[in-house]
Amino acid sequence: MIVGMASALLQRFQHPAQVIVTGFGVAVLLGTGLLALPAATESGEPAGWLTALFTATSAVCVTGLAVVDTGTHWSFFGEVVIAGLIQIGGLGIMTLATLFTVLVSGRLGLRARIFAQAETKTLSMSDVRRVVRNVVLFSLACEAVIAVLLTGRFLAGYGEPFGRAVYLGVFHAVSAFNNAGFALWPDNLMGFVTDPWICLPIAAAVIVGGLGFPVMFELSRAWRHPSRWSVLTRVTVAVTVILLVAGTLAFLVTEWRNPGTLGGLDHGGKVLAAFFAAVMPRTAGFNSLDIAGMYPSSWLVTDLLMFVGGGSAGTAGGIKVTTFGLLAFVIWAEMRGEPDVNIGHRRLPQAAQRQAVSISLVGVALVAVSTYLLLVLTPHGLDRVLFEVVSAFATVGLSTGITADTGPAGQVLLVLLMFVGRTGPLTLGSALALKDRTRRYQLPEERVIVG
Repeated sequence: MIVGMASALLQRFQHPAQVIVTGFGVAVLLGTGLLALPAATESGEPAGWLTALFTATSAVCVTGLAVVDTGTHWSFFGEVVIAGLIQIGGLGIMTLATLFTVLVSGRLGLRARIFAQAETKTLSMSDVRRVVRNVVLFSLACEAVIAVLLTGRFLAGYGEPFGRAVYLGVFHAVSAFNNAGFALWPDNLMGFVTDPWICLPIAAAVIVGGLGFPVMFELSRAWRHPSRWSVLTRVTVAVTVILLVAGTLAFLVTEWRNPGTLGGLDHGGKVLAAFFAAVMPRTAGFNSLDIAGMYPSSWLVTDLLMFVGGGSAGTAGGIKVTTFGLLAFVIWAEMRGEPDVNIGHRRLPQAAQRQAVSISLVGVALVAVSTYLLLVLTPHGLDRVLFEVVSAFATVGLSTGITADTGPAGQVLLVLLMFVGRTGPLTLGSALALKDRTRRYQLPEERVIVG
């Protein structure tokens, strides 16, 4: 079914941007309609259109921001709809992003048509089917493993009935692998802050889902031979590890004595909670600590981690760790006066450098403008508004608790920001990568003072 839908979209539209925006837009509208039904709420009263739209957008864009409590406001039917939208959004992201990664790299090598009248090397439909099948099987297998682990813990550790334990395990496995961050408890996962059997499987699902299918596929084949890894895998793994370690240390140092977060935990619990807090800004949105109780310095660290996000061709958002890593290599080469940007034994094309700069600056501009608008629309301070905006743009879902208090205009702004944050980087990245113009002349060069 997914392959058929992908094929129909590819035949209908001529550019990846049209496929991405239309596909996600249709899913959001369908989800909004289902969540607006009386059967979707516990009270039996239909949810308001804005509540339904906000929740559907957050689910399809695998964000996790919510204006109502998921576990108490929505009925079983509503929760199943949310889980289904998360699955559709996550699979859609991984499938489209993986296809574009392969399309740009040309690794499958067959010249055919994936986009009608495309002006570049493309994949045959047999390759499309194989890629989509592998992505779906990989995603479902990861979710199944995490669901089994969580179900066992809910059964053995918390005495949940079998049916309820299975439901909790499956829902949170889907939400974790797809980096959505929806939880069925009012305090999210704060009740499990020191439970490694809950926190570590969810963190592992977030990391694996955020790395992306191309990276995980390459690691599964050559994890013992890092020298054979592609630049994509090297940069993704290296930057991911650095950010996880740096984030964990930053939260430990900043929040160690904070009575509202780590202060009341033992040493092992502090390390686990700090690590979990460092993983979630990869765009998962779960929280085992009270975000509102953190110091503003920790909010700033979280802002930075959220903005960077996770790996390309994965379920994570943000500008992506590959973009951040490439910019770091560009800066390093410029500081050393190197004419080329080299990563290992490979030279980075100038086109990739320009794409990284473009995506980063567009992201900064979008966050800055949206922060200004939300400051005008709401009475909240800069630190909380910036946190909310970055969380929406990077499709994270973490919040200091102001989401429901942003008002209708603010919530519409967040809806647009989630949608653009989910589709924008992928759309812009594919458009830049697939747009290759040649010019038969060069203009005279003139040096400009920089800095």
